[in-house]
Amino acid sequence: MAGPRELKRVLARSGQLHAKAADASGNLHNVDAVRLLNRALKLLDSFGPCGEPDWVQLRARVLISLAIAEAEVGSTATGLARLDDAATLPRLLPESSAPHLLSAVIDAQRALVLCRVGRFTEALDLFDAIIPVLGRDAEDNALPLSRNLMNRALVHMSLNKPDAALSDLRRCIDLAERHGLVRIEGKARHNFGDQSQLVGDIPEALRYYEQAARIYEAEIPGWLPRLRLDQGRALLTAGLGEEAARHLDEALPELRRNRAIQDVAEAEVARAAAAILDGDFALARRLAADARRRFLRRGNERWAEVAALARLRANANEALENERRPPVRLSAELAEHATRLAELGLRDEAAVARLLAVRLHLRRGAVDAAEELLAQIPKPRQTTPVDHVMLLRLCRAELAVARGSSRAALAQARAGFVELSRVRDRMGGLDLVCGTAVHGQALGRLAVGLVLGRARGNAGARRVFAWQERTRAQVYRYEPLPEIADPVLARLITQMRHVQRIAQQNRLDGKPVGGLEQRYVRLQREASRLGWYTSQWGKPRPVCTPEQVAADLGERALVSITGHGDRLSAVVVRDGRFRLVGLGALAETVEITKQLHADLNVLAPDHLPAPLVEAVTHSAQKRARLLDRLLAEPLADAIGDRELVIVPFGPLYALPWAALPSLRGRPLSIAPSATAWRTAAVHAEPEPVVLVGGPGVPGAIGEVRELRSVYPGATLVDGPNATSQAVLAALDGSGLAHLVAHGAHEPANALFSRLDLVDGPLFAHETARLRHPPERVVLAACELAMSHIRPGEEALGFAGALLAGGSRTVVGAVARVGDTAAAEAMTDLHRLLAKGTSPALALAEATAADPLRRPFLCLGAG
Repeated sequence: MAGPRELKRVLARSGQLHAKAADASGNLHNVDAVRLLNRALKLLDSFGPCGEPDWVQLRARVLISLAIAEAEVGSTATGLARLDDAATLPRLLPESSAPHLLSAVIDAQRALVLCRVGRFTEALDLFDAIIPVLGRDAEDNALPLSRNLMNRALVHMSLNKPDAALSDLRRCIDLAERHGLVRIEGKARHNFGDQSQLVGDIPEALRYYEQAARIYEAEIPGWLPRLRLDQGRALLTAGLGEEAARHLDEALPELRRNRAIQDVAEAEVARAAAAILDGDFALARRLAADARRRFLRRGNERWAEVAALARLRANANEALENERRPPVRLSAELAEHATRLAELGLRDEAAVARLLAVRLHLRRGAVDAAEELLAQIPKPRQTTPVDHVMLLRLCRAELAVARGSSRAALAQARAGFVELSRVRDRMGGLDLVCGTAVHGQALGRLAVGLVLGRARGNAGARRVFAWQERTRAQVYRYEPLPEIADPVLARLITQMRHVQRIAQQNRLDGKPVGGLEQRYVRLQREASRLGWYTSQWGKPRPVCTPEQVAADLGERALVSITGHGDRLSAVVVRDGRFRLVGLGALAETVEITKQLHADLNVLAPDHLPAPLVEAVTHSAQKRARLLDRLLAEPLADAIGDRELVIVPFGPLYALPWAALPSLRGRPLSIAPSATAWRTAAVHAEPEPVVLVGGPGVPGAIGEVRELRSVYPGATLVDGPNATSQAVLAALDGSGLAHLVAHGAHEPANALFSRLDLVDGPLFAHETARLRHPPERVVLAACELAMSHIRPGEEALGFAGALLAGGSRTVVGAVARVGDTAAAEAMTDLHRLLAKGTSPALALAEATAADPLRRPFLCLGAG
C-alpha cells in the first residue's frame, strides 16, 4: 500500500486539479471543469478508500463541484447522484474537522442543482436549513454564506418573493464587499438586476446589469453570455424586441459552446418571444421546440412547459393575425396547457395561456366559452408583467365588443392605457419609453377601430381624435432631465466618433473598413446599453384635449391620419370643428410613398445626366399625383387653403408632403401628435444664431459664411473648428441653428443617427440632452428628418430627438438631397426667416420651386 508521501503527492495534485476546475466552473466553462474534476476523482480513488481526513475532505469537495458541473452540461440525475456519494463522507471525519460544515456545503450544492431544474420549494427548504448554520460564524464563512444567500435570493425570485430576495441580496453584497469577494459581488449585482426586473423597474435592472458586466469583463467573462440573456429579457419587458434579439443572438453561440444547457434553453425561449414580437412565428416555434427538448433532457418540467407555451403563443398569434377562422383545437390545447402550468405553480404563464384561448374563442364566435375561461383568470399581482396585464385588458375589451358593449370595451382600453402609462413613466430613456408602446398596440387599435366605426358628425370625429392622441407618440410628452454624467458612456461615444472618422477616411482612400464597421457596431451596442439608464426623462405632460388643440390652431387646420384595416382616414380640425374624412387604400398609399421616396433618392445628386433626370422626374411626378389623389384630394373641402399641421401615420412619416401637387407651396408643419405640436407651438426666440459648416460638403463653408450676410451677429463654427464639442456648446442656448454637413439616418438605432463633423459624427443621442436646445434647427443634410417608427406610432430619429429634447421646430430632409439644391433652398429659407416669416411659410416658399429635389419638411411647430 502507498505510504504518506504518496498520499501527500496525490492530495497535492488532486487539489491543483480541483482548484483549476473551480476556476473553470466559476467562469461557466463546465465542460472543462468536468474533465478536470474526473481526473482529480480518478487520482484520489487510485489511493483509496482512505480514512485520512484530508483525503475525505478533498474527495467530498471534488464530488460537490462535479455535481453542479455535470448537472449543468449533462444530467441532473447524475449530478444529484454525485451529491449522494459526497453525503456519505462527512461521517468519516472527526468532530475536529467540522463535518457539519461539509454536510452544509453538500446540501447547499443540492439546493442549487434543484433550483436550476425548477424544484424551488425543495431548494428553499435546504437553503433555510443551511444558511443559519453558516451564519453562526458569518465572518469565517463569508464565501459560502454570501454564495448561498445569493442562490437563495434566486429561489425567492422564482417563487415570486421579491422582498425576500432583496433582503438576501443586501446581506450577500455586504459580505462580498467587506471580504473582497469580487466575483460574488458581480453575481450579486447581476441578481439585483433580476430582482429589479421582477418588480418592473427596468432602468434599474439595466443599471445593475451593466455594473455586473464591468466586473465580469475583468474577472469572469464566461458569465457575460448569461448576463446578456437577462438583459434580453429586460428589453423584452420594455417592448424592445429587436434589441432583445440582438442580445440573445450574441449570447447563444457562447452558451452553446459552453454546453450550458439550461441557459441555452432559457435563451431560446426568450429569443422565441422576440421572434413573436417581430412576427416571425416559424422561428419562434423552432426555438421553442428546441428549448423544450433540452429542458426535458434535464428533467426540468416547469421550464419545459414554459417552452411549450412559447410554441403555442406563436401559433395563437399567427392565427389571430390571420383573417381565417382559427382551429378549435388550438384554443382547447391552450386551455389544457393552462391547467398544467397552474398545477406547476406557474400562475402568470397559466393566465397567458387562458387569455390566448379566450381571444381564439372570441375570434371563433364562442363568446360563452370565452367568458367562462376569462372568469378563471386571477387578478394581476404586483409582479405580473405589463404585457400580461395589457393582454387581460384586451381580452376584456374584446369580450365586451362581442357582447355588444362598445362603452365597456372602451372603458377597458382607457384603464389599460392608464396602467401602461404608469409602467412607461418608470422607463427612463427614450428607447425604453418608445418600446413600451408595443404592449398597448392591439388595445389601441381596437379602441380606435371602435370609435372609427361609430363616428358620426362632429362628436364622433372628436372622439376618434381624442383616442388618436391617447395612443400615439407618447414619447414626446416626457420632459427631458439633465443627463447623468457617465464617464464610460462618454468614453464610448468618443471611441465611436473616432472609429467612424477613421472608417470614413478609409472609404475615401479605398481601404477596407469591415473591421472598423464591426468595432463601431460593438461600441454602439455598448453605448446603447448605458444610454438606457443614464438618460432619464422626467414627468409626462398631459395629453391635450381636442378643445385645447382646436383653440390653439387659430387659422390653421390640423389633419390627423390613422390607418385601420385596409383604409386610411383622417380627422380634420378646423375652426373648432372636427370632421372625419376617408382617404385612400392603406397598402397602395404606403407602396407609392416608398416608390416616390426611392425616386427622390435617385434624383438627389447634382450632376445626373439630363435624360435620367427627365425620366426619374416624370416617374416621381406621376407618383406624387397618385398620392395627391389618395391623400390630399379627399381633404380638399375640409382643409380649404389653410396652413396645415399634419400628424402622419407610420409609413407616411417618409412622405415629402410638399411634393403633392395640392400641397405645393402651402405652409405645412409635420408633428408626431397634436399634443407634441401644441407643446412646441409657443413663441420661439430666433436669437442668437449659430451657423455650422461640416467637412466634405462642397460649398458648405461658403454656404454658411454667406449666411453671415443674412445673420451678421451669428456665431460661425466651421472648418477645423467644427468639432462635436464645439458644435454642441454653440447649439446650447441658441435661438436658431443652421447646420450643413453630411448626415445619415440609422434605422436600426435612431438615437445614433448622425451628422458628420470634423472629429467624427455628432449623434442624435447627444443633441437630445442639451440643457437649452436650439429653438429652431435647420439641418441642411440628407435624411435627418427620417424616423424609425416603433409600434404605437412612436417615431424617432435625429430630428425627433431634437424635438423630444425641447426644440420647437426642425427643418430637415426626408430623402437624399444634392448639395446645390440644398444650398439654394437654404438661401431662400433663411432670407425669409430673417424677415420674420414663420418657418413653415418660409420653407413652403423655399421648396415650391422644385419640391422633388428639395425634399425638406418643417417638423414640430412651424
